[in-house]
Amino acid sequence: MTNEFAAKTFRGWPFLALGLMAFFPIVGGFVYGAKMTEGIPRPWWGYYALAIAMVFLFVFNIIMLTGLTIIQPNTARVVIFFGSYQGTVKTSGFWWINPFAKKPSISLRTNNMVTPTIKVNDVRGNPIEIGAVVVWRVENAARASFDVADFSSFVDTQCESALRHLASVYPYDTGVEHETSLRGATDEVSKALAAELQERVAKAGVAIEETRLSHLAYASEIAGSMLRRQQADAVVAARFRIVEGAVGMVESALDHLEKGGKVKLDDERKAAMVSNLLVVLCGDHGVQPVVNTGTLYSG
Repeated sequence: MTNEFAAKTFRGWPFLALGLMAFFPIVGGFVYGAKMTEGIPRPWWGYYALAIAMVFLFVFNIIMLTGLTIIQPNTARVVIFFGSYQGTVKTSGFWWINPFAKKPSISLRTNNMVTPTIKVNDVRGNPIEIGAVVVWRVENAARASFDVADFSSFVDTQCESALRHLASVYPYDTGVEHETSLRGATDEVSKALAAELQERVAKAGVAIEETRLSHLAYASEIAGSMLRRQQADAVVAARFRIVEGAVGMVESALDHLEKGGKVKLDDERKAAMVSNLLVVLCGDHGVQPVVNTGTLYSG
């Protein structure tokens, strides 16, 4: 990969002043040489030579002035002289650079790109739709110019490729504790995407500043089935929490009754009471009270 270094530059204002002041003697010499040839007998070739020399100096001065270059903030100029890399200018300002060198400009500003939504299978084979937002900028202008054909197109392609690979490594969702999933660990997945993408685009001199998933959903052909599955998982989890709470409430009620000493329950009566309380606490619908006019052992 190309190693970037600073190009040799000079402050532009002194060169501009010298170039403008040089016009006065050049024009004066040209006029003097042309005037002196009028009415002068031969040999007058020396005066023509003076005028011609002034013309060449005028053209040379114009060429030197073309070396004056303005570098905008967050912009770099890559200096190329006869096919040889001569360095990069990143400092903003008014500079004089070799006028015979090419100086293509590359923006160092931050770019924001939204990848197209792509369809890919997750690690469990479920088809999903995924998209991401990638924030990037050019860090090494030399690599961006020489090591890839088109760094912007290169970043676009690598973003889609990294996103496809990331989606195939993680499941969309998981019920296993501490298992990373696309939906349940967004921050961790975004960091993994940024790390992989940075490794891919380093050869283009690009730095990845941030990545975020912008779209994540099951593919349309399985979205309905997966929605019912998620609803079933939610119902099971809710039931589990309800049962846990109901058991705790029953235990607390029995403890209070036994500590008070007002009601003495044998094991069979405790079992009947636990059964009734669990029905009341865990039921989906309101329960109807049943008045027992007898005892537990006789009607």
